Amino acid sequence: MLFHIFNSQEERRNFGGSAFIEVQFCKLPVGTKLKKIVSLSSIKNWQNDSLYIDDVDLFYTEYQHIFDCGIYNNLNKGVVDIFGINYYAPNLLDSIIERLNNDKPTDYSTLKEWLIKSKEYNGVYILGI
Repeated sequence: MLFHIFNSQEERRNFGGSAFIEVQFCKLPVGTKLKKIVSLSSIKNWQNDSLYIDDVDLFYTEYQHIFDCGIYNNLNKGVVDIFGINYYAPNLLDSIIERLNNDKPTDYSTLKEWLIKSKEYNGVYILGI
């Protein structure tokens, strides 16, 4: 299993500490300026409704081409940065889900279901380790 869901910080720590990539809902209101969305001060790590990835190499190998349109903290755009902030706006979610369905990378159905739920929010983050 590539993606993990934890119900508490204690459960996450017991699993393996803090060396995870976190896939997180962007809970800022729609209309928030992009500079604020990708600002370090807007990020609240270790959310219980996030997905956590412990196999960084496998994730990067199988998902880098699916998440190739993220916006970084410096407002540049590109392939997922596993060491930084990556933001994916709501209008990108359908195409990301379509890529998942077409390519079927490891554990894609877990991510797909989570991304469907993310449509209630202002996009998603992938937060690097």
